[in-house]
Order: sequence, then C-alpha cells, then structure tokens
Amino acid sequence: PDCAVWLGAAFLAGYLPGIWLGRDGTTALGQQLAAWYTENPESTAFTAAFGARFAVGALQLCAVLLCGFCIWGIGLLVLFFAVLYDAQVVHGSENRARSITSNTASETVTASRGIITDRNGKVLVSNRLAYTLVVDKSSFGKDEAALNDAIWQLIQLCQEQGVTWNDTLPMTTGSSPQLTSKSLTESFREYLDDNKLPTDGGSAEVLAAMRKLYKVDDSYTDAQARLIVGVRYELDGRSSYTFAEDVSTELLGRITDGKYRGVTIKTAAARVYNTKLAAHILGTVGAIWQEEWRSDESTGYVGYADKGYNMNDLVGKDGVEKAFEEYLHGNDGKRLITTDENGKITGELYTREPQPGGTVALTIDIDLQQVVEDTLASTIQGMIDKDSNERGGAAAVIQVGTGEVLAMASYPTYDLETFNQDYDELVKDERLPMFNRATQGVYAPGSTFKLCTSVAALEEGIITPSTIIEDKGIYTYYVDPQPMCWIWRQAHTTHGRINVSQAIVDSCNYFYYEVGRLTGIKKLDEYATAFGLGQSTGIEIGDVSGVLASPEWAEAHDREWTDGQTITAAIGQSYNLFTPLQLANYVATLVSGGEHYEAHLLKNVKSYDNSRVIGVYGKGPLNDLNISDSTMAAVTKGMHDLTYDSLRSAFSRCVVEAGAKTGSAQVGTDIANGTFVAYAPYDDPEIAIAIVVEKGGSGSLLANAAVDIINAWFTRDGTGATAAGEDALMR
Repeated sequence: PDCAVWLGAAFLAGYLPGIWLGRDGTTALGQQLAAWYTENPESTAFTAAFGARFAVGALQLCAVLLCGFCIWGIGLLVLFFAVLYDAQVVHGSENRARSITSNTASETVTASRGIITDRNGKVLVSNRLAYTLVVDKSSFGKDEAALNDAIWQLIQLCQEQGVTWNDTLPMTTGSSPQLTSKSLTESFREYLDDNKLPTDGGSAEVLAAMRKLYKVDDSYTDAQARLIVGVRYELDGRSSYTFAEDVSTELLGRITDGKYRGVTIKTAAARVYNTKLAAHILGTVGAIWQEEWRSDESTGYVGYADKGYNMNDLVGKDGVEKAFEEYLHGNDGKRLITTDENGKITGELYTREPQPGGTVALTIDIDLQQVVEDTLASTIQGMIDKDSNERGGAAAVIQVGTGEVLAMASYPTYDLETFNQDYDELVKDERLPMFNRATQGVYAPGSTFKLCTSVAALEEGIITPSTIIEDKGIYTYYVDPQPMCWIWRQAHTTHGRINVSQAIVDSCNYFYYEVGRLTGIKKLDEYATAFGLGQSTGIEIGDVSGVLASPEWAEAHDREWTDGQTITAAIGQSYNLFTPLQLANYVATLVSGGEHYEAHLLKNVKSYDNSRVIGVYGKGPLNDLNISDSTMAAVTKGMHDLTYDSLRSAFSRCVVEAGAKTGSAQVGTDIANGTFVAYAPYDDPEIAIAIVVEKGGSGSLLANAAVDIINAWFTRDGTGATAAGEDALMR
C-alpha cells in the first residue's frame, strides 16, 4: 500500500506536469517532425495510422508524451532517493529495531560502577567482570510449592559449594531460629503488618506464620524452612532479586548443567580493591535488601525502587561506596538481542548505551594512609605484646583550613577483597574489626580538652597569657570534691606558680580546675561546640556525635550534675566523650585561628572518561571563632614547648617544628585510654592529627606514632599515579 501511494504521488508529481510543460516545450520539435513528414511523404506509417490529415498532429502529440515520460522518470528517481533517505537515515534506528522485533529480546545492560581514587589519582577501587545469580519467581505463577522446592534446590547447591547468598531476614539460622535485634526496625514491623504476621509473637510463632504465608510444607524442617522463607522474604514485593554475587565458574557450570528453575545468570561489574588499606573508609557493595527497596514515609527514607533502580542492582552498603552512591552508580543501557530459530544469538542492537558511573576522587592520600595504618598497628601491637591485653585504636589526619581528611585509620581492620568470605569470622571477632573507631568510637578526651578550656578562659578575659596560678596539689575550693593534681598524686609535689602556656606543657590539673570553675560550664560548652566537639563532624560516611558534658545533658539522661562536674569537665573528664575524628578537627580548627570546617572525604567527581568535572567539594567554614592573636600565641606556645619538654625524645626526629598535647582518661582501676593530638608545622599549620588507643595509658606513648605521620607527610615526593581514565574502566 505504501508503494502504491508513493507511485501515485510520483505520477501526479512528474507525469502531469511533464505533459503540461511538453505542450509548449515541444512545439519546435513538433514543427520539425511536421517538416520532415512533408519532405518525406513516402513514410506511410503515420499516414496509414492516422491518415495524411492527422499525421502532423500525431507527431506533435508523441513529442508531448515523450517529454512527459522523461520528466516523470526524473521525478520518480528523486522521490525514490527521498524515501530511501527517510527510511535509512531519518528513521533508521527505529526501522532496524522494528524489522527484528519478531525474534529479539530486550535486556538491561548494567552500567559499570564508577571507580574511586585518592587525592593524587591513584586507583583504589575499580571493576572486573563477574557473574551473579538472580532468582525470579515470575515463571512459577501461583505454584508456591514448586517455587519453594526450586529455592531449596538452589540453597543445597550453594551449601555444597560453600557459597554465601543474600538473606537479610532478621532471624538466625540453625535448628532453633531466633529473631535478632533488627526485627525491631520499622521496616520489618511494616513487613509483618503488610503480610498480617504476628508483630508481638516469639521467634517460633513468626517462623510458623511465615511458613504458612509462603506455603512451606511440613516436609521441611524448621532449619530448612528458615532458609527458604529467607529467600521468600527477599522476594516480597518484587519478582526477582540478586541471590548471590561474584559466583565461581564451577557453580555456574552446575547451574547450567542442572535444572535450576527460576535461576538466571547475569553479568555484573564486581569491585576490585587495588589496595588493602582504608577498609573502613571505602566500604562495600551488595544486593539491595528488602528494607532498602521500599520508601518509608514515616522516616522520610526514599527506597531504591523510587530512585529508578532495578531490583537486582548492586549498591553501596557502607563507607564512601554508600555515601557517594549517586555519583558511582551509572545509568543502565538497553539492547535488543536477535536469535535464530535455535536460540543462537545472531546480533545485538543498543537502543540506549550504558553510561558508567563517575570517578570519585577522595581527599585521602593513600601513601599517608599506609603510614597511619602501619604506625597505629605497630604501636598497639607493641602494647599487646607487653601486657597481653587486647585493645583497639584509631587515628585521623585533617588538612588545616579545609577539613579534608588526609588519612583515617581504625585498628584492628579487615581486608575488603576477602570480606564476604571472612564475614562470619569478622562478626564473631571480639576485637570488633568492622567497627570504625575513628568515627563511631567515643572516648573521653582527657587533657587534650585543656586547649579548649585555655581558649575559652583567654577569650572571655577570665585569664590573660601572663596570669599566674599556683598549683597547691589538692584543689580545696569545694568541700567535696577535692581532686588532686596528677603530679601530687604520683610524686606528692606541685607545678608551683605557672601561666597558661606552662600549664599546657605540664598538663596541670590544678590550674585547669581553677580556670574551669572561673569560666563556668556554659562558656566551656559554648567554645567546645564552636570547635565541633560533641556533634557530628559532617563526614559523608557518617559518625556519632558523642557527648558534650553539660547540666542539660545530665538531666536528660538522669545523671547527676554538681559543681564538681564543671571542674572535671574542664580537664576533659566528666561526661565528655568525643570521636578521634572530632579531636583532629578540633585541633585543625584551633590552629587555623578558629575556622571550623566540616570534615569531609570528597575531593571531586569527574565523568568516567575524565572529560568533564561533575562536582567539586566547595563548602566554606561552618563558623569562625576568630581567636585573638594573643590567645593563639599563648596556646600554640604551650603546645610547641611540650615537644621540647617531656616529648623531646620523640620529636627530636621530627622533620618540622610541631605542637602537641597529650591526654589520658581513666576507664577503670589503673586503666586509662591514651589520647594524643598534634599539628605541624608550628608556624604555618598544614595538618592536624589525633590518635586514641584504648587502654593505651599515657598519651605520651603515642608521640612516636604522631612523629611518623608528620614525617611521612612532609617528606612525601608529591607525585602520584596518573588519574585513571577510560582504559581503566569496563562497560
């Protein structure tokens, strides 16, 4: 029909105008033919056909028709090429796709996840091709028994092969399954309500109800049923989910050779960890959990379903993998796969190319990270070797004036490359290797808080840099308590008459009892808050706020508050609890003159081929204390002088002049956590450091670790690997 229309149009557009033009345009030709006929009357063909009377007219009519056919032919040729251009160029993709619809299948092409680099472009996390197993229930229809049998068959295979699979049902496995603490979450309670399952029942009651809901028959034991309903739980509200990731070729062979109904093999980009460092920073990826899929209006949580994700996508679970999910997750593509009658693939056509995720550059320097992790581990292990007491610790290094986290370590740590294989052991490890002590651990700051007390008292005019207070050993202002200075307790002597700079060097408790009382808890808390203590640092991977001691906090938590709490808070005790990252950022704020920035890990984000910048961290300071020059001079002098006093041995090998402050906080009888803060260089601060070691004793024991970190930063060669580009990626 289309051809008939085009031919008809060609006739009207070419032939009729040709006749019209030929009517006049062939007059000369007709006259020439007539003259020829007059001169050659013996040519009897026309005479016989038309008679002598009409021969001339017939010749003229033939000329008109001949011209019409010629012009019609030219018009037809032009229209032919126009149709060809429209079909192959203008609507080429559409027509090619339409032409193969009858023997094609459309499939999603998962985009590669973006890579992660350090501040110098060194690749930390990249990708490789891997295979995943997807369980799809859609082919089973309402045949619950067949679905359960297929799930159990797959589980048995995975158990045989030692393969772990995704199961987030908050119930333990084994012969007597028990609900875990995660069963109290709002998302799981909503699941129970939606499926009319008991919300206040015991573990056995919930399992029995789930068996009934999913029609798991009595031939399965409770232990087996628990595993089956775990998969059914993942499938609730969706037709398929990623059952297992990065599976072995051996398992793939078993799946392919056997009859495993409802199981599909998919390709995906598995993460490659190009470093064994920064596990707590980088984080992991995994399948979307049931509670992550749906949105929760009551909490404002937006589920992946409403973010445009596919059910079987891999997403960041923690660390920067989760924090920068929006940058790292690419845009999936679509393609049509053509097959012959035997199911053999004969071709493919991309209707939408996949777009890999962006390249995320972090603020950390991986070479410095190496030194921080190594020196922290060796320091802690040395302590363990001496007293056989297990302990953990953390360290953080922040760039002064920006809030950039240059390095951050937590000990003990773990290996991301073998995380899935080691998971069960990591969970059981009493040393808590997966716990990020740098951002989640809270510790009393001890004497490192005396820097804050000094700034508050000096800025408020309570004391001046030259104010002298005499240490009398026992602070007797109150009837109770009457705390002693540490030197009185240890040696029954005092620090004598000292000013604020010397009090920092000596870490004189008596001096700060008096200054703390005179300053008052309200002002102490005001300055501590301005320094960012007792509140989140803003770091993208998340952290805890800790506790800033105050009468309000004590009242809210049914704790006692007395005047004695104020003077102990002034020396970093009382209820004060801060993270190591907070302490590092606090010192960075202080030595910058009071500019308080959020601690952050994002440097910039570029497109996968590095052709354009998608985003750059550009936040300014949160607040500015505007610390006076005289206060700065007095406080930093005390920190600098300390490196030539009790810390001389460690800092004698430091490549730049620095400032430091030690601290220790009692956590039990004869047990104290060690804290240490430092910055360098003394006259032009670039970096601030905080180190905390559980049961580390005196903070002075951490000085060597701090010097190692300072030396590593100021002796670096300044070179970095070329930023990863397109060749480092896979589609």
